Amino acid sequence: MKATSDERVSVAAGAPALAARLAALENRDTLRLAMCGSVDDGKSTLLGRLLAEAGMIPDDRLAQMIRDSKTHGTQGGKPDYSLLLDGLEAEREQGITIDVAWRYFGTDKRAFIVADCPGHAQYTRNMASGASNAELGIVLVDARAGVQTQTRRHTAILAMFGVQHVLFAVNKLDLIDYNHARYHAIEQECVKLGHDLGIGHADSIPVSAINADNLVAPSPNTPWYTGKPLLEYLEAVQVERKVDAAFALPVQWVNRPDHGFRGYAGTIAGGRVAPGNEVVVLPSGRLSRVVRVVGGDADLENAEAGQSVTLTLADQIDVARGDVIADPSLPPDVAAQFACHLLWLDDTALLSGRRYLMKLATRVIGAQVTEIKHRIDPDTQAHLAATRLVANEIGYCNLSLDSEIAYRPYREDRRLGGFILVDRETNATVGCGTLDFGLRRDRNVHWQQLDVDRVARARIKGQTPRCLWFTGLSGAGKSTIANLVERRLLADGFHTILLDGDNVRHGLNRDLGFTDADRVENIRRVAEVAKLMMDAGLIVLVSFISPFRAERQMARDLIGEGGFMEVFVDAPLTVCEGRDVKGLYAKARAGKISNFTGIGSPYEAPESAEIHLHSDQEPAADSASRVVKLLVS
Repeated sequence: MKATSDERVSVAAGAPALAARLAALENRDTLRLAMCGSVDDGKSTLLGRLLAEAGMIPDDRLAQMIRDSKTHGTQGGKPDYSLLLDGLEAEREQGITIDVAWRYFGTDKRAFIVADCPGHAQYTRNMASGASNAELGIVLVDARAGVQTQTRRHTAILAMFGVQHVLFAVNKLDLIDYNHARYHAIEQECVKLGHDLGIGHADSIPVSAINADNLVAPSPNTPWYTGKPLLEYLEAVQVERKVDAAFALPVQWVNRPDHGFRGYAGTIAGGRVAPGNEVVVLPSGRLSRVVRVVGGDADLENAEAGQSVTLTLADQIDVARGDVIADPSLPPDVAAQFACHLLWLDDTALLSGRRYLMKLATRVIGAQVTEIKHRIDPDTQAHLAATRLVANEIGYCNLSLDSEIAYRPYREDRRLGGFILVDRETNATVGCGTLDFGLRRDRNVHWQQLDVDRVARARIKGQTPRCLWFTGLSGAGKSTIANLVERRLLADGFHTILLDGDNVRHGLNRDLGFTDADRVENIRRVAEVAKLMMDAGLIVLVSFISPFRAERQMARDLIGEGGFMEVFVDAPLTVCEGRDVKGLYAKARAGKISNFTGIGSPYEAPESAEIHLHSDQEPAADSASRVVKLLVS
């Protein structure tokens, strides 16, 4: 609640009581809430009625809501309090909350920031956004339906994001005639769910949003309930707030307006900083001292968590965006491999080994999930074996990054322990997660420097190592053309090796099947082998269907742009089927082979291959000549 101009005039005129009240309002504690639950459990109605009953909705807005209820309401013309909150036209038409709606209100005792989260499964990413910023979660439960899968999923997401106070609001008691036994059974199930998920404080309140039962005052309809009404509970509940005394600032921007100034700008994630403080820059580990703390256009004597500042250091050391400047007495940890909880958000499944971008604080870095340890069943919380995660599933995974980063476990620091995963092609957010701990094996394995390197091995062979990556449907002619290319290179004195998909599956990859997850791992292993062969100074020819663009891009990134040449051997599916001497297409058409590329599994054609061969339009020998010419040139 903000002071009006009239109130401030009264203060200026000497109204000490009002002045004291305004001072109290400005110094109120603020509680951040996430309100969630299954669709149609009544989240928007509950919050709208709560605000109305507490006198926080202007009279003209209430009058407008009553008028809108006759055309847009879901209560048969009666006041529909959800209309106070569901502002999007699509939400009004469907009667659901789609986006996270942030609500701000307050009483004399406390201010509140509420994330009104959508209930539908396809909007789980929005609910996760609200949970990641919450100190307390309110989970609505329809008294008629009881605890549903989405109720359990939302509670699990709250637990994943470290919310240790959850209030289950059992709504629509009027529709079960305020039955105490029914409410008690739901209450026990909810509290057990919270405790099973490791939530420290799980409480329950019986309410009827439509009738305002137990919202701001005890209801005569529930004489068997002796606890606090909802608003009083929210005003009084005490949440634990971790005050991180250790200074840390993720660098967002290297500020160099001219040759005389070099500063490192960002928002302080924790602790305090002042000129003269010793600091460490991570992950490099270089030490220095703060010379200036600049806020806006003035130097500051000190700054604390939440402030945006620019620091200048005493030493000219390498500091880049994504680095963390921290207190050397209690610095963040540094690692490149982690155990983490991961909520998958994308319609395309998460596959182990597929490469993504990870964003943590101000750092953006290449990442891949190397192992899905288990996924969590939303109904039973059981840990189930999994090779992939689909939309809205939570898993416990091992995560590997391209290089080390500074971090803290999420339970200690949300800013340095929470991350999102981004698709490298579409830039869409596909997952979000929390870092649990760095893997010890990451710190015990170090790169061994060797005297003889790729350059030396290539020099003695008199050639430049390259990787020719042949991709296309089964039967397109990849192996035939790759074999001809290798014969011509060998005849010209080049040192080569050909890795063929079928041959490699007889040995190195004999343990892999043909699921999407196995195909990703198949290509990852082959790309690593190809890189090792190039380190030996060889020209490597890889002939694999490699159906997914993401994995071919992974191979390109691993090998390096200059050494990777994608050869797209293209032929229509009908032509490939006509060449099928092994009868694989016929078996796939008959349902005897599952996940066969082109039939039961998609092939993602290259968009910018170095060379595009149409094997149905020219002889294989001519195609091979074009590849050799491109390589030699």
